[in-house]
Amino acid sequence: MVDTVGHMTEYAQDIAHWFQVNAGKLIWLAVVLAVVFAADRVISRVLRRVLDSSQIPSASIFVNLTRVTIWVTGTAMVLQPVFGINPTTLVTALGVGGVAISLGLKDTIANVIGGFGLMLGRVIQPGDLVTIQGVTGTVHDITWRQTVVRTRSGDMMVIPNSVLNTAALTKLTPASEGMSTLEFTAKASGDPSAISQDILDRVTKATADVALEGQPPLVKFTGFSPYGMTGQVLVFAREGVLPSTVRDMAARAIAGSGTKYLVEDGGSSDNL
Repeated sequence: MVDTVGHMTEYAQDIAHWFQVNAGKLIWLAVVLAVVFAADRVISRVLRRVLDSSQIPSASIFVNLTRVTIWVTGTAMVLQPVFGINPTTLVTALGVGGVAISLGLKDTIANVIGGFGLMLGRVIQPGDLVTIQGVTGTVHDITWRQTVVRTRSGDMMVIPNSVLNTAALTKLTPASEGMSTLEFTAKASGDPSAISQDILDRVTKATADVALEGQPPLVKFTGFSPYGMTGQVLVFAREGVLPSTVRDMAARAIAGSGTKYLVEDGGSSDNL
């Protein structure tokens, strides 16, 4: 029993001695942690407000990068005084290891750098209509690594940011993004103006609920064939409607009764 009490007393004395010797280090550690924590909260809030007011997409990326910088700086301030670790030695060791890591993560690093380039340069922003490597849709989000594009059918296409820095990108207008073409052949003996007006009336009425507002259908005659005059009907789908749906409705309207000017049998000479 006496030995147990003696060991406990000795242990308590060792703890007290350790606190006495390291009191300065502990105080410095507590002060740095308090300052870093306060700076993290204040600077993050201020930076987020500034970035939100500037309408920079995905502002959280810049906020998180700032927070990492603050905590890395705070850690460097306590390494030598508290833990006896030379920051220069640590940085050198991390540099050697960083080369090996960067080789394995080169694609990820390229995506991150590409993401910053897209956002800082405002090449594209959420809400833009784009075509990227055959994918057409609305930019839904831009993150550290990828850009998400939502197609008209509702699919979410994830495109690495590194691809956007090397691939051709086309920014579209609502009209060009939703445009669909329907070809037709009319009898050469018909009146082009009357044919054009009749097609416009039929298509406009049939697609009124799904067509893009402010963009009526267009009829263009493109030339001649052995069967008559060739032309195209350009229809424009509103947001959320597939262009194929509008094209189908336009085709049904043109093919309805009364369109005697259309060529029904390309092999018949009676159509000319």
